[in-house]
Amino acid sequence: MKDYQIRCSETCSDPLLGRRNSGGDYNWNSKVALLHGLKNESGKFSSCKGVYVGKRHTWFRKNFKSIAFMFASMGFLFMLDSFMVSIFESFNHQNIATSRKSSHIKAHLNGHDLHYMYAKEDSNANIKEEKPPVKMYGQLFNSASSALAEQEFKQERVNLWEEPHQEASVWKPCADRKTPTALGKPDDSNGYIMISANGGLNQQRVAICNAVSVASLLNATLVLPKFLYSNVWKDPSQFGDIYQVDYFMNVMKDEVNIVKELPPHLKSLDIEAIGSIITDADIVKEAKPIDYIRKVLPILLQNGVVSFLGFGNRLGFDPLPSNLQRLRCKCNFHALKFVPKIQEVGSLLIRRIRKYDLARSMLDNQLLGNFMPNILLKEPAAASASPSEYLALHLRFEVDMVAYSLCDFGGGENERNELQTYRETHFPLLLERLKQLKPISPEELRKLGKCPLTPEEAALVLAAVGFKRGTYIYLAGSQIYGGKSRMHPFTSLYPNLVTKETLLTPRELEPLRNFSSQLAALDFIACATADVFAMTDSGSQLSSLVSGFRTYYGGGHAPTLRPNKKRLAAILSQNSSIEWSSFEDRVKKMIEEGQRVRVRGFGRSIYRQPRCPECMCKSY
Repeated sequence: MKDYQIRCSETCSDPLLGRRNSGGDYNWNSKVALLHGLKNESGKFSSCKGVYVGKRHTWFRKNFKSIAFMFASMGFLFMLDSFMVSIFESFNHQNIATSRKSSHIKAHLNGHDLHYMYAKEDSNANIKEEKPPVKMYGQLFNSASSALAEQEFKQERVNLWEEPHQEASVWKPCADRKTPTALGKPDDSNGYIMISANGGLNQQRVAICNAVSVASLLNATLVLPKFLYSNVWKDPSQFGDIYQVDYFMNVMKDEVNIVKELPPHLKSLDIEAIGSIITDADIVKEAKPIDYIRKVLPILLQNGVVSFLGFGNRLGFDPLPSNLQRLRCKCNFHALKFVPKIQEVGSLLIRRIRKYDLARSMLDNQLLGNFMPNILLKEPAAASASPSEYLALHLRFEVDMVAYSLCDFGGGENERNELQTYRETHFPLLLERLKQLKPISPEELRKLGKCPLTPEEAALVLAAVGFKRGTYIYLAGSQIYGGKSRMHPFTSLYPNLVTKETLLTPRELEPLRNFSSQLAALDFIACATADVFAMTDSGSQLSSLVSGFRTYYGGGHAPTLRPNKKRLAAILSQNSSIEWSSFEDRVKKMIEEGQRVRVRGFGRSIYRQPRCPECMCKSY
């Protein structure tokens, strides 16, 4: 008790000093026990308490004004802070629409990190509503998220940015070489061939190259191809709006006669009345040369002109004479160059992604011309501003692809009804045809690899292959079915996702606006010149042409990732039980199989697989 009295007297003499010395920590158990031991010492405790209370009142009286002033000041500062916050929020709401986009644009102009902004609203009225995120593979998705988080602490670099096979660099471009077997253009033309190409940018490109070969086959003069207006694409662009006309004619002048229009004596002819219009009913898809000689050549010789309406994939790949194969390669890889307007905007787009001004490869030179300088214009100010590697992704998950596939994508009854309504509006012939066929369940379609990959599935593949969370990803096109809700799983794993709309200002895009084929040319450029190109549907024309360009001009340094949808569906079906390490191994093997260096097989597209004697040469 003597010890307690001493402590009590010291503490009561200066309560504030006692608290400072104790640091504000109290042992409540010992305090309760101490008070129980003081029941018989209440007098001493009360006197100590009285001294403490009296001194405390005295201290408060002396410092009352200071305390009041302090509380008044704090109240004033709190009110001022609230007032300033309300003003700032009001100002922010008024300017959020413009400041959000301009901040992203400024970040790109200054070389800051690329961040995802899904700027383009969906044009389809049925899919404008904001929907909750859709996930089909919850367990795998969580595993992928954890794996990406762990990778952030690993310093080793996975060699994903190079071709895995050295023999890829052995093949060199040479479709423009002079060969002894080249037929050259005929002295006397059998007449004029006109074509009207349908579809979008990539379908039209294939049609042009096939038309060149057909003109050579029939010893005919090719009239500069026309592009049909489509209610789907709504693009009035013609050949000269996309490709350099004089350059095209000059490159092909030693092979095929090409003119810009029919001569005057043929312009006045009623082509339909004289029976010179050729449709897909007359020439089957992927026709053989003999089909043209038997069905088209007689009409050409009789009337002096034939017009192919809706000319597309009307010439097969085999059997075809080697000189005609070479012509198609020469046309696709050498003669068709984008107009300067597209090259200029395309070079700006590439510099925004890479954060530097330098043409690095033959792909850059072929697609961007003189708009990408061959020397570094300015040294990066810091390591963070150094050239950026980027992956381009062609994610084919547009509403028409999704609806036409007849697959289920985990969106529930509302999504199924929505897609059925879309089919009834846009694909009535498909629904009529389905009535006559045995129905196939959505589950069976997925097992057969017939379903487009969702954004979630694409992200899981990239994570399994080993791409880190911070990977820069360019998304070709931005009309993703389901909008943000569908993209949410992807951007959760890979937030550095950009499109041409987020990298370029409205003013920079203005020359190409309302021309879907010209805008598609920007996606073609960004995908073809990317450090890595990933596709989700190897059957699409864009993916096919881009992968072919990368093979032809890539020099063995332009890897392409091509998943096998049937094999991937089998792997993903084990979502609830498969371990992440097993998922990684199986996906990597699938991708590696697709990266094998193959020579073009019989019947395969020469645009997609140009490794063949007619297109490329081997150097040892």
